Amino acid sequence: MAKAKKSKRKKSGGEDPNERVVVRNRKARHEYELIEEVEAGVVLHGSEVKSVRNGDVNIDTAFATVKSGELWLKNLDIGDYAEAGRYNHDRTRDRKLLLRKAQLRKFAEANEEKGLTLVPVDVHIHRGFVKVTLAVARGRKTHDKRQKLKAKEDDRKLREAKRHYVQ
Repeated sequence: MAKAKKSKRKKSGGEDPNERVVVRNRKARHEYELIEEVEAGVVLHGSEVKSVRNGDVNIDTAFATVKSGELWLKNLDIGDYAEAGRYNHDRTRDRKLLLRKAQLRKFAEANEEKGLTLVPVDVHIHRGFVKVTLAVARGRKTHDKRQKLKAKEDDRKLREAKRHYVQ
């Protein structure tokens, strides 16, 4: 006899704690032009995972680099987990990122190109695993940032004018 398929409907009672964004790097979208994104797994210790689940992560100064054929995340600050005691982790240690070989090659080439860098956009939990969304990014000049903010403000004013005009 065949097994019955499991229902993929969410249970009533709110969001799934195994599917959520823990922290976003809002500064990255302002400081850089994001070209391409990829999701990578992160190799963590036990106390690090618990701190991430508590949301004790700072991603603002983090960046990724390729070292000896592997992708590493540097300067990601994961706070101490109080209950770990003396078995706590080093807050800003380098953490290995897990990607498929083809993705790694592609991003390694982008990292070698002048003017491009690998920036973490967010840290999230997917199916119980901690993941990082990385982006190949090109730094913006000050005048580019101003133009982006001006265009965003113009868009907002246009939407507001449409809303008042319809009513």
